[in-house]
Amino acid sequence: MSKKQQYTPGEFYWSFLLPKYWGIWIAIVFLMLLAILPWSIQHRLATWLGNLAFNKLKSRRKTTIRNLEVCFPEWTTEQVQENSRQVFIDMMIGVFETLNAWYSPKWFKNRVTIEGLEHITNAQAEGKGVLLLGTHSTLLDAGGYICAQYFDPDVVYRPQNNPLLDMLIYRCRATIYANQIDHDDMRGLIRHLKEGHAIWYSPDQDFGLKQGIMAPFFGTPAATVTAHRRLLKISKAVAVPLYFYRHGDINDPRYHILIEPAVEPMPSEDELDDATRVNKIIENQLRIAPTQYMWFHRRFKTRPEGYDKIY
Repeated sequence: MSKKQQYTPGEFYWSFLLPKYWGIWIAIVFLMLLAILPWSIQHRLATWLGNLAFNKLKSRRKTTIRNLEVCFPEWTTEQVQENSRQVFIDMMIGVFETLNAWYSPKWFKNRVTIEGLEHITNAQAEGKGVLLLGTHSTLLDAGGYICAQYFDPDVVYRPQNNPLLDMLIYRCRATIYANQIDHDDMRGLIRHLKEGHAIWYSPDQDFGLKQGIMAPFFGTPAATVTAHRRLLKISKAVAVPLYFYRHGDINDPRYHILIEPAVEPMPSEDELDDATRVNKIIENQLRIAPTQYMWFHRRFKTRPEGYDKIY
């Protein structure tokens, strides 16, 4: 198959058996074995790997520390360092939680609670689609799995560069999400919203100002995407904040899904006001479990003329 040829998401190709893909197949078998380990061992491995990543990934560590310094100025230097390290540990814990969701989902039985499900069901009962405003949580697809125990979520995803890895992840996610929508497939996204689907959408990263506007995030101006305003306007869907997080004893964790009332009015006539409101929603969510967020992304990357550089 030529490099220019397109791969169909989730479809197996015989070329995936070529030697260049053997490393991925071996890694997948290894990950499946990790998924059947007791949680006590998974947690210890995740902690070790998280500390290793914090020490070795210097650029990501620096970005995480700087993000936390900007967003939590009330924290001491020691608290910033401690929580930055915990971000990496939570990221690795999230990898194991995702493996459990894909290969050993029974592990989550009797561990999940939900609050505010009526905000989704009421909107859908009125024939409206629901755009779930979420975040890039370290829980990864484990968050999608626990949500799927209560309603049928669709997800917006970015395809992997490696076609075999993309196929494997797509198939694993197919056991969780009702539909997977390519981030470039705006027509498909709008169609699913018009059909009354609930779609998990995360407007919390910096994609520059071609797709957004500068709006305060934890009190600091940040490039904030505004595409959801157009999606909501065209589809007549409602925007409903969604957040899920781990809590309780790490040796016997529990998971909570928080669904808040629809944001009204959204979209309004003021683009900046809408972006500010969405950022504030995300802020409030992240304060619940600050280290369960991917702070190693450069949230304040875009700095137009007149704005101080963050990194």
